[in-house]
Amino acid sequence: MFRRKHGRLPAVLGVAALLIAAGGVLRTGSGAESQGEEEIPSVEEIVERANEVAYYQAGTGRARIKLTIMDARGKKRGEKELIILRRNAEEGLDQKFYAYILRPADVRRTVFLVWKHIESDDDRWLYSPGLDLVNRIAATDKRTSFIVSHFLYEDVSGRSIADDEHELVQGTDDYFVLKNTPKDADLVEFSYYHMYIHRQTFLPTAAYYYDKNGEKYREYQVLGMKQVDGYWTATKTVMRDLRERDTAVAHTVAEYSDVEYGIELPEDIFTERYLRKAPREYLK
Repeated sequence: MFRRKHGRLPAVLGVAALLIAAGGVLRTGSGAESQGEEEIPSVEEIVERANEVAYYQAGTGRARIKLTIMDARGKKRGEKELIILRRNAEEGLDQKFYAYILRPADVRRTVFLVWKHIESDDDRWLYSPGLDLVNRIAATDKRTSFIVSHFLYEDVSGRSIADDEHELVQGTDDYFVLKNTPKDADLVEFSYYHMYIHRQTFLPTAAYYYDKNGEKYREYQVLGMKQVDGYWTATKTVMRDLRERDTAVAHTVAEYSDVEYGIELPEDIFTERYLRKAPREYLK
């Protein structure tokens, strides 16, 4: 029924719907169950449909993103603005992302390029215009900060479904709640995370990460949404680091604008050639 197997769990791009606390009947296990007359999909179906909605809407996409970075004292640490281009593979689940930084001036023209592979490690490049240098980013760096924000590289390109064990731990009137546990705990800093998926649209709305001591230390929430070309799309999200506490909680707010789907994006844009020479006609 669902053609996208072993894809990526939704992260930054394409997620939508405001997280609302809602009561409901607790449902556990991995098989389909019923709540009243409604049949609850299996865990595999929920994960695959959420992945489809969050990452693969239309063959291509473009968005302008403003990142506002706040420190633990409640002071603005900085703002960044970038454009992200996405192109799905003609066949299969691989994707390519091109992120171009517009401001601030000291990092303008920096480019982050990702070739997302489902069956192997991603290929990643970072172009630094000040040094006129292209660096390959190691696959092990995917859980480090994305352009000095509270989002990680893996939040941008997504986490492989195959890397985790998935369990449906709760089903409310509005959400499916999944517990995702890494199969190889040595590769990540978290022990598990909960993800809330809106049951009518299968849009992921929140993720809460727990450390090795079982303490929640990181949380992601969608704060606003709208439909663009018929696709539900995030307009505002936040990533919080609960470890950095002083008078406030350190966090980064991401605001999305100028979102487009199904646009013309030639595949050669997503190559090293265009790291130094940005495809400006597609970044307007």
